[in-house]
Amino acid sequence: MIYSIIGILVAKILFPGDPALVAVAFTSLLLLPELYKIFSIEERQESMEQKIGFRELWKDDVDVVKIYIFMFLGILLVYSVGTMLLPELETNNMFREQLEIRLGQGFAGNAIDSNSNQLTCEESSFFNGGLFSSILSNNFLVLIACFIMALLTGDGAIFLITWNASVWGTIFGLTAKSAATYSGSAHYILFLAIMAIVFCHMIIEAISYFLAAISGSIISKDVIMEEFASDRFFEVFGFNAYLLLMGLVVLLLGAFVETIVLTLQVPIISFAIVLLGILAFFLMVKYLILPENVKSSHLLNNLFLYFYAFFIALVIMYLLKCPTFGFDPMTYRTIIDMSFKALS
Repeated sequence: MIYSIIGILVAKILFPGDPALVAVAFTSLLLLPELYKIFSIEERQESMEQKIGFRELWKDDVDVVKIYIFMFLGILLVYSVGTMLLPELETNNMFREQLEIRLGQGFAGNAIDSNSNQLTCEESSFFNGGLFSSILSNNFLVLIACFIMALLTGDGAIFLITWNASVWGTIFGLTAKSAATYSGSAHYILFLAIMAIVFCHMIIEAISYFLAAISGSIISKDVIMEEFASDRFFEVFGFNAYLLLMGLVVLLLGAFVETIVLTLQVPIISFAIVLLGILAFFLMVKYLILPENVKSSHLLNNLFLYFYAFFIALVIMYLLKCPTFGFDPMTYRTIIDMSFKALS
């Protein structure tokens, strides 16, 4: 968050005419020394492993994934809050390049904007194949770009990851801000509502980019630090190739979840109640019932528990035909529609 704020301020001072991309570049430059140190430690840990295997190497990489997740969320939060709090003219100048994606065809919300009629849960199809293909193709290009940039430059994928975090942060902030202007609601409430429904697929897609970036970075450093064509070289290379493959699988899952979220008309408040109830149950079981050796499993990581709760809540809402439980029937599509009406 601090690096993002510094990057934005420096870009605004040095390039007041068009600071959007420059802010992303400065933020990336500030992050590079930290990432270089992290990946150097990562490669050193892998080189010290007595036994090279998927389990050992994954243990080395999982902390790097966590670092990327929190880094991504920090950048996204800064751009979201900045978009919501800054005056409109300042927002249009500071985040011009990101806003062009929102107002062009780069935002998946446009795929459902052409039909503003609200559908009930049972009237909505559960899955939209055309939307899925569109989302998957766009995300696949980003993943491959992250891998190639990391492979060629070691840590160069950080620019694309920072750019994506800034775009998503600006998009969600602007959507909440413009929808709040149209409806008279508080923008931070609408932002939290958006996060409640998009956080799952956003993080899954982001993790696929992180895996591609880690894979490319470690392979790049492996070529330098390991003896070329040695058994150890091929073992580390093979693992990171599997890591890229895992990123592709995660990307498919993220595109699938995003398609369902954009297609299915789920009342956000009632969905959040179900989601939080299930997540609270999982956390209670983890910390109060399960033994220490079980709760330390990576599959019971709190983020994974959130994913499990999200999928279960989504299925429950679909089977119950998306009840409102007496709360506001506002859906993600409702917020997007209000946002477009406010901007038109």
